[in-house]
Amino acid sequence: MKLISRRELLQRTGSGVAALGVLTGCTQTTSGLTVPTPQTSATSGHTMQTPEVAAAAPAVQSTPIKSPREQADEMDAMHEEGINFFVENAGKDSKFWKNPLAFQMDGDVKVFEVTCREIQWELAAGQMVSAMAYNDVVPGPEIRVTEGDKVRVICHNEMPQSTSIHFHGVRTPNAMDGVPFLTQPPIKPGDQFSYEFTATNTGSHMYHSHHNAAEQVGKGLLGAFVIEPKTNPYVYDSDYTMILNDASIGLSINGRSFPHTQPIIATLGEKIRVRYMNEGMMIHPMHLHGMPQLVIEKDGYALPQPYQCDTLNIAPGERYDVLVDCDLAGVWAYHCHILTHAESPHGMFGMVTALIVQE
Repeated sequence: MKLISRRELLQRTGSGVAALGVLTGCTQTTSGLTVPTPQTSATSGHTMQTPEVAAAAPAVQSTPIKSPREQADEMDAMHEEGINFFVENAGKDSKFWKNPLAFQMDGDVKVFEVTCREIQWELAAGQMVSAMAYNDVVPGPEIRVTEGDKVRVICHNEMPQSTSIHFHGVRTPNAMDGVPFLTQPPIKPGDQFSYEFTATNTGSHMYHSHHNAAEQVGKGLLGAFVIEPKTNPYVYDSDYTMILNDASIGLSINGRSFPHTQPIIATLGEKIRVRYMNEGMMIHPMHLHGMPQLVIEKDGYALPQPYQCDTLNIAPGERYDVLVDCDLAGVWAYHCHILTHAESPHGMFGMVTALIVQE
């Protein structure tokens, strides 16, 4: 085999600085500086470093490989931390389940006032999100009236965009339906609008924005509107409203994400009513551990045949009412059963709470 000379090699690869760079392992930069580059052995195919490169390369730090037990302990600690926070804060947020909106009487009319503002909302401990809120809370305060009441809801808009209120599921005159340009002008920034109607159809309903609704409802312009019957056909000891949301502010129950949610605390033998309201954009199958849920109403209408289940699928815009007999003591998990809405390697989050039945 004939060996080629250095001169022939330079001619084949190109003369000058570029060729010199190939031979010496240096590359010319746009600034005119040359920096060392790795070389490849023609015989072995392995990359060889010049002494300059070897000197400049930082020492590789080896990361200790954790044992399966150590990895499990690390994940378990994150799960336990969230549970401990949830348990330690149980019962400390009095407005999580009960936040009624006060009213004033104008003759025989119950007058409620809500103000729309952009705020920073604490979704979970230390986690602030941009929100839109009625009276500075997410969800807005619960409006609760009695069948036959004359109602006036005055909406003040202090946001930089227009808005409106739709009383979802509530029978109102067409002019009070709350859809801008279809039944009313939008409520401009700085303006207000009064909604007036008589509460006729009983049940669990909602109120929320119907203008740029994907953003406004997703960010928190939503709340419960409950019309109590004059004569209640059901017997129960306590009443809870659970508003589900999954949009701009994140996966939440009553505006909070686990472990910043609150449990329902009941005594053994107590019967509770839970009103589910889905204000989000996804379905949420709500699953209660330990005890069945007796489904009694859908969208405010009594079911001709109530039925029992442990997981109840609630679609956007739907409301379901259930009764639960708290006949088993303990702390019972209560969560959306789309698991990515409830749990991750870091622990439970999002749409999770608990039913605590105390002896």
